[in-house]
Amino acid sequence: MKTQVVINKADRTIICTAISNGKCHDFKLFKESKTHIRPDILAETDTGYIGIKKLHTNSILPKKRSKKCPLTAEDKAANHKISSERVSNEHAIGFMKRFNIIADRYRNRRKRFGLRVNLIAGICNYHAIA
Repeated sequence: MKTQVVINKADRTIICTAISNGKCHDFKLFKESKTHIRPDILAETDTGYIGIKKLHTNSILPKKRSKKCPLTAEDKAANHKISSERVSNEHAIGFMKRFNIIADRYRNRRKRFGLRVNLIAGICNYHAIA
């Protein structure tokens, strides 16, 4: 099971979740979920969302290295800055993983997975506001 989480950076609340059965690439799940992000909102993503610039021009993602061309010092510094901006998002995802439904293998009915993820997101939002 694959879960995509959209987080409001200002208050670390979870805005939206999307679920996919089985293994699915991050960007493919983003396209299939048809999650709409307003053009004026900055989307900070990880390297799993390469190609998001075509759908959402106001997005930042780190550069990937390859075997033929490793990252330069400037690229590493830019990636470090991006990751330091995304750390609040990762904290919210980490808080959801404490419930082990997302971190471990899901062994219950697949129909109920989306409901349970949304319930956990509600608990996380309640904790973020309180």
